[in-house]
Amino acid sequence: MSRCPDAFAQPSSAGRSWLKSYYFIRAAVSVAWVAAAFSVGHADPAVAAALLVAYPAWDAVANYLDARQSGGLARNGSQRLNLIVSIVTTVAIAVALGWSMNAVLGVFGVWASLSGLFQLVTGVRRWKRFGAQWAMILSGGQSAIAGCLFVARAATAGMPGVTDVAPYAAFGAFYFLVSAVWLTVQDRREGAHAA
Repeated sequence: MSRCPDAFAQPSSAGRSWLKSYYFIRAAVSVAWVAAAFSVGHADPAVAAALLVAYPAWDAVANYLDARQSGGLARNGSQRLNLIVSIVTTVAIAVALGWSMNAVLGVFGVWASLSGLFQLVTGVRRWKRFGAQWAMILSGGQSAIAGCLFVARAATAGMPGVTDVAPYAAFGAFYFLVSAVWLTVQDRREGAHAA
């Protein structure tokens, strides 16, 4: 009986190229989100609301696109779960906006923890194929911890805002950028050795 190849076990230059581009794009989107949060989001509640809904929505889209390029959702369970959780979170944040920002931060925190764990699992699975996944693994672990802190912060009497989430997004941008650059450097070293 033949087995379908594991998408994470068959390295290819196209796969590496996609992953580098994907990490660069995710870093750029996160930087843009952080800039918007600090420039207009903190002063305009409507923009802040849109940004908070857009963040997990973009994560859902990004996980779908990445999984599709990596063998499909059926072969990428952690990304499939991340997609589902991000879609549910997008809706939950939209609903929580009608209650309070504390509720929004609580929902965001639960999502950050779950999404971080799924990202960590994806990074571990990709290690054998691509290497250079330590930043994604570290980012996933940190996201899980940050999510717990968001949930704790949501339970306090203070009024959180979109800028409370911005540092989390900034760290995400940093880790995606590090991963993209690391893969680029790794490819150049391998190319130099092969020459």
